[in-house]
Amino acid sequence: MMVDGVTVLAVAGSLDLLTMAEFQDAVDSALDTEPVALIIDLTEVEFLASAGMSVLISASRGAAHIPFAVVADGPATSRPIRLTALDTVFSLTATREEAVRNCTPRPSDIAAVDPAQVHQ
Repeated sequence: MMVDGVTVLAVAGSLDLLTMAEFQDAVDSALDTEPVALIIDLTEVEFLASAGMSVLISASRGAAHIPFAVVADGPATSRPIRLTALDTVFSLTATREEAVRNCTPRPSDIAAVDPAQVHQ
């Protein structure tokens, strides 16, 4: 799904060894579209195992060239992310709205181009 031009991958249920491949495929598919930014929303996730966290690390690496954030506000998701210090690896927000705000380029983020510096 797209929110303000940002790709949002909303995930639900359990992220564990049984669902890891499907989750990784969804992340890879989202990255294959060459998004301007990627948000993984874990709001509806009830269980986050180490296998799910490894997919988040992989997603962060795959999105190294674009803004990337993870939405997690419940104890089942935000707590393991913080306990493993993954919140220092990628941006962790409590709401999708906050993540979209953080991942949407602002006019001040866009470098001004001096026409005299452009070669034809």
